[in-house]
Amino acid sequence: MKRIGLLTSGGDAPGMNAAIRAVVRTAIYYGIEVFGIERGYAGLIEDAIMPMEMRSVSDIVQRGGTKLRTARCLEMLTVDGQKQAVATLHKHGIEGLVVIGGDGSFRGAKCLAEDYGIPTIGIPGTIDNDLEYTDYTLGFDTAVNTCLDIINKLRDTMTSHERISVVEVMGRHCGDIALYAGITSGAEIIVVPEIAYNIEDIVTRINRSRANGKRSNIIVIAEGVMSAEAFAKQLQEVTTYSVRATTIGHIQRGGSPSMADRMLAAQFGNKAVHLLKDGIGNRVVGIRNNSIIDMDIIEAVSMKKKFNYELYETLQMISM
Repeated sequence: MKRIGLLTSGGDAPGMNAAIRAVVRTAIYYGIEVFGIERGYAGLIEDAIMPMEMRSVSDIVQRGGTKLRTARCLEMLTVDGQKQAVATLHKHGIEGLVVIGGDGSFRGAKCLAEDYGIPTIGIPGTIDNDLEYTDYTLGFDTAVNTCLDIINKLRDTMTSHERISVVEVMGRHCGDIALYAGITSGAEIIVVPEIAYNIEDIVTRINRSRANGKRSNIIVIAEGVMSAEAFAKQLQEVTTYSVRATTIGHIQRGGSPSMADRMLAAQFGNKAVHLLKDGIGNRVVGIRNNSIIDMDIIEAVSMKKKFNYELYETLQMISM
């Protein structure tokens, strides 16, 4: 394979730039030309393509966001859009494609591979950590650390005023950000889409913690359950303690990627190029049990995300 394309798609995630750098420089090392595609599948359909050189990816490993920019593309769901994307690849002589993104991005890559014979490699770039085949997705660690820093600051002011803080984190329908941020911040309670909650049980846990000497409480809620404002209102109706709501929002997607995400980016990008170089496509890369793996893209996107109930039980035991 002599020429490959590279795009970032869907929501941005810290570490995408580091992955772009790894793909470009690994490819150049092996004498493979790289073309960057701007704004994801939208740019592929619109022919927004540029050659990338060694210096194209200088000084980006520490930057959040994506140098190639990203967008959501409804046209890629249509046959006409797909055919135009394939035509653009053929026009530029691009023989294989690396897609950095989440579940929706992988479904686009699956379509190109399965229906049009374009060798594709997917790199999991999403803060949600909602892909079952890999233990961690690119950007998840940084997003959790961002939440952790904010929750630490909220704990200071909540303790000063003896309040309850309801903190909303992202993750769509996956509760992993809430779970990991809740455990590592010492939150008393987490509320996630995977487990039904009972408001009376939550009040009981709060009352028990207050009886044990605590003067504030942190509740981390995943956006897939409801908003922090709605939950705080519901809680305020059944408790006498003062309740405040905070939505962390898109801050979770930005910022310099953590060491863990930079390392994943380097390994994922390198692995993706090696697969294409060896004539292997229609795969996704990931990490499982601390080893970099790859698997069939069709199998990967069909796997249902499983919630880590063992970690959830850990929080129940140590949070009070």
